[in-house]
Amino acid sequence: MMQNTLYVTTPDIYLALDGENVVLRRQGEELHRLPLHNLEGIIAFGYTGASPALMGECAQRGIGLTFLTMHGRFLARVVGESHGNVLLRKQQYAVSSDEAASARIARPMLKAKLYNSRSVLQRAMRDHALRIDVEKLRHAADRLTVQIGELDKAKSLESLRGVEGIAAAAYFSVADDLLLQQKEHFAFTGRNRRP
Repeated sequence: MMQNTLYVTTPDIYLALDGENVVLRRQGEELHRLPLHNLEGIIAFGYTGASPALMGECAQRGIGLTFLTMHGRFLARVVGESHGNVLLRKQQYAVSSDEAASARIARPMLKAKLYNSRSVLQRAMRDHALRIDVEKLRHAADRLTVQIGELDKAKSLESLRGVEGIAAAAYFSVADDLLLQQKEHFAFTGRNRRP
């Protein structure tokens, strides 16, 4: 079942519990209410308050309640009891030290990443052909197609990293071309670990 995340972006909202509902109030006036059973998370921006009853109910139901500043910096999170699985963790550690097993897990994830990157380029060519250099994007998409094929040949993690690096270089070589508005503010000139 796909559940929803409630984003509260108005800083002067108070979140409260009323029966099976989360209630959004401003200065005591009820603005909105949502049933908790539809939510998997609540993210509150600004200095929004929440009742202890709501925090407790969210923790009990496994609904993440996260508080961020208005600029998105993390402040706090309410989470319920965590149930770890020792056997699962042991297996994960075992796989992490087995390069062949790690490569079998990484390959489909990388393949999905490259397919998605290529789809972004193809969508841009289809939707904005009059505003972009279609040939340049087609060339990058073709390079991604080649690297998708190379993933099946790559046997080691090192070779998978090499394929991913070549594909990333192809994708990011045209990233600036994908920006269609406000280029003076959002121009892409290169990758940076901490932009």
